[in-house]
Amino acid sequence: MREVKSEQDIDAPIGVVWGVLTDFAAYPQWNPFVVRIAGSTEVGQILSVTIQPPGRRSMVFHPRVLCCEANSELRWLGRFLLPGIFDGEHAHRLAPLDRGGTRYVQSEEFRGVVVPFAGRLLAATQHGFEAMNAALKTRAEYLGEGGGAAAGRRA
Repeated sequence: MREVKSEQDIDAPIGVVWGVLTDFAAYPQWNPFVVRIAGSTEVGQILSVTIQPPGRRSMVFHPRVLCCEANSELRWLGRFLLPGIFDGEHAHRLAPLDRGGTRYVQSEEFRGVVVPFAGRLLAATQHGFEAMNAALKTRAEYLGEGGGAAAGRRA
């Protein structure tokens, strides 16, 4: 098993950060890594997710939602071909900070026979997580300050 993980402190309420994370239609406006998600966050549903790792071609996969707890956690499991070849359990977790704001943790645990040979992809994924986390911080803090509908154009 290999894990890719990135944390970001965001000066915005959890509800705002959760709203940005679950507003899939707006991802193309702000997200440099996960450039498109279609589907429902309901447990058991299949999403269509397009990622654009830095320096690599975009990839589309269809993970199943494992957990969706409002303002806390969104998690899904994606697989390449068959179980056990290249499986990734992706998690978005939110927690309140003592001083206000939100700690956002994005992680993915990779398992399968191909994982030991996927070093470059995992490194690109790490960079993608960091870019997404920074963009999420910018967008959520803007919206948290009352950025409203114009945020999609400016954040």
